[in-house]
Amino acid sequence: MKTLDFIGLNASNANNVVDALQKLLADYQVFYTNLRGFHWNIKGPDFFVLHAKFEELYDNIAEKVDEIAERILMLGGEPASTFSAYLKKASIRELPGVSKGDEALKNVLETYGYLIGQQRNVLTVASEAGDEGTVALMSDYIREQEKLVWMLTAYGTRA
Repeated sequence: MKTLDFIGLNASNANNVVDALQKLLADYQVFYTNLRGFHWNIKGPDFFVLHAKFEELYDNIAEKVDEIAERILMLGGEPASTFSAYLKKASIRELPGVSKGDEALKNVLETYGYLIGQQRNVLTVASEAGDEGTVALMSDYIREQEKLVWMLTAYGTRA
């Protein structure tokens, strides 16, 4: 028995969604690692604020990684589970050695901007496949991250 047999999605269309989710999973995994590095290595007057914020962000990303991987499984795929596979598929690149708050924050904002665009792409593919579960997941992510970008932008432009 397969999940697709019971949830009413066409296997071919589901495969298109799985492909889009695999790329998103890879991008999320690289971003997670970058956030861990920012958390560990941040220095300067914003240390306490950013150290805590980066931990909050990577915890949130870890939850999303799990949700995306589980969605891939629900749709009949097998989520990638190695960093070598993630690095081949991801557009987000590793960013080692960042210790300045403004540089880390700039990267975080740029990455969320990219991820929001990727999630809109997944939403479109899922919508075309009739996959309301993935559409809802992506809509939730986009709404949450747009608010986060607004808040981080406000923080980054403080006087």
